[in-house]
Amino acid sequence: MTGKKALVVWGGMELHTPERGAQVVRDLLEAEGFAVTVTPDYDALGAEDVGSHDLVVPVITAGELAPEKMDRLIAAVRAGTGLAGYHMGLATSFRASVPFRYAASCYWVQHPGNIITYRVDVAQAEHPIMAGIESFEHTSEQYYLNYDPAVDVLATTTFSGEFHPWRKEVVMPVVFTTMHDRGRVFYSSLGHTADELAGGPVREILRRGLLWAAR
Repeated sequence: MTGKKALVVWGGMELHTPERGAQVVRDLLEAEGFAVTVTPDYDALGAEDVGSHDLVVPVITAGELAPEKMDRLIAAVRAGTGLAGYHMGLATSFRASVPFRYAASCYWVQHPGNIITYRVDVAQAEHPIMAGIESFEHTSEQYYLNYDPAVDVLATTTFSGEFHPWRKEVVMPVVFTTMHDRGRVFYSSLGHTADELAGGPVREILRRGLLWAAR
């Protein structure tokens, strides 16, 4: 047992199967010895004890959190609580919160062509999150992000221009890490629905990223 604690909060667009996705995150972390709390109550992210968690994972599309609760969450991350997300989590969560956007380090803006097959290219094969994983084809939404130049990019995708010709050959992060003060931040844009997290490199990247963010 690791003695580590994680908080997983789910909600928002049902299309993203957040409840099932939160269960996948729970399963991955419990297998590593974490004590995991899973809840649809967004206020848990701003609870007085949120900083007692080693890791916080919002599996949330959009949503709102009262400013004083958001301040508590961000303070916890800045003090060392890890923050991790996949697909809609981080990239679309709490769109209106500037402090959260700063910590999340990315913002979803488009997925040209909707569900398509695209390539995920490993950018840092030696990084522990990507070790032994080779570039692969993936069928899902190819996320176009606005992202923080401070992120450490571990995997990318290149837009073909088939759907948005003005973005042809743009190379976009798919997997990255960064720091928010003392808190580790992990993001993977893979996982449009929980079915994508069932196995293979998408699940393994998420598993390793969760552990990395939790130190």
